Amino acid sequence: MSSDDHTSMGASREAFHTTEWSVIELIRDQDKPSSAALINDLLKKYWKPVYCYLRRKGQKNEQAKDLTQGFFHEIVLNRHLVEHADKSRGRFRTFLLTALQQYVAGVHRKQTAQKRSPKGELLGIDDLESAGQIEAPAQFSPEESFHYAWAAQLLDCIVAEVREKCRTDGKMLHWQVFHDRVLGPIMDNTAAPSLEETCQKHAIESTAKASNMIITVNRRFQAEFKRHVRRSVIQDSDVDAEFNELMQIFSRNRAG
Repeated sequence: MSSDDHTSMGASREAFHTTEWSVIELIRDQDKPSSAALINDLLKKYWKPVYCYLRRKGQKNEQAKDLTQGFFHEIVLNRHLVEHADKSRGRFRTFLLTALQQYVAGVHRKQTAQKRSPKGELLGIDDLESAGQIEAPAQFSPEESFHYAWAAQLLDCIVAEVREKCRTDGKMLHWQVFHDRVLGPIMDNTAAPSLEETCQKHAIESTAKASNMIITVNRRFQAEFKRHVRRSVIQDSDVDAEFNELMQIFSRNRAG
């Protein structure tokens, strides 16, 4: 993921302390006004993957924005998609992608933007204006682009949280070394600098010390990554499989 592809999270960092399926169960159990905030968090989390999928399907920027609004308004809200989600079918985002594919297939070409758009905006104008910044690797299919956008947004959130924890703990040098040596090359699809170059840049006395700094932040990063992944799966035994799939997504980006 290049620096131009970097996106910021729309949802609150505190929105998903439980798994997504637990949140969906809460939505089912609460009355409509009480569940609105939970549904809104889901919308903010998934609009970028939806938009990215539509763009890769050949929709122009404005058409993709319009269809994104329409999908969440007509299918997710009006047809209560979240309430009808079935965790026995697997991951929620796969369930959502299937519903999106069915929605796109059923949209009439002559349907106007006015008809598809909700009376009140579901997604903020600022959010949708930033949609054009999202770009999956050229070799990705529409479905892969959907998962890539989800993974990229997840990565943005994790990066922000780990960086903040390092700042709070007085380990910003650790973070800078980790970013330069590990994270930056992954996000920018560039070669990593040598440990010697990293030490020289940050005035670190030995490569062993720099290596230990990287290990410290890497452990935090992986722990935070798995904590977030755990929220999107049904059971803990699925965490490693989901984590490995996300790593494959970013590996494919580097290979491309």
